[in-house]
Amino acid sequence: MLRLAMENLLKSKQLRVTPFRLQVLKVFENHENAIDLTLVEEKIGDFDRITLYRTIKSFLEAGVLHEILLTGESKKYALCTDSCENGGHTHEHIHFLCTVCNETYCLEPVKMPELTHNTFQISSFEIQAKGVCKSCI
Repeated sequence: MLRLAMENLLKSKQLRVTPFRLQVLKVFENHENAIDLTLVEEKIGDFDRITLYRTIKSFLEAGVLHEILLTGESKKYALCTDSCENGGHTHEHIHFLCTVCNETYCLEPVKMPELTHNTFQISSFEIQAKGVCKSCI
């Protein structure tokens, strides 16, 4: 993503454009898979940890990033590809964990299932899948 596009993304989400936010956003843009904070910390080098956590929190609340919690795995983050507005990850897709390289990907399904229940009102759901990614096949 070009710098101007990253600046426009932040502005469209009503986030102040700062050099640090652009640097963090660039790290996510350079990965097609979901990444953990350890990798972000490695890529941005010298930084204030509190500023990083606040930046990630702001990105989550604004819908720039979404959080991925797979059972037994560390928390990971990925750029939102669709419209995530007002503090929520609203687009539906599959979170896929490769059992060979341990990378996590967001996959757009051909068709998402519709879930209904007689006694519960379902407002959202997550699908997690495990297998072998295209790089490891």
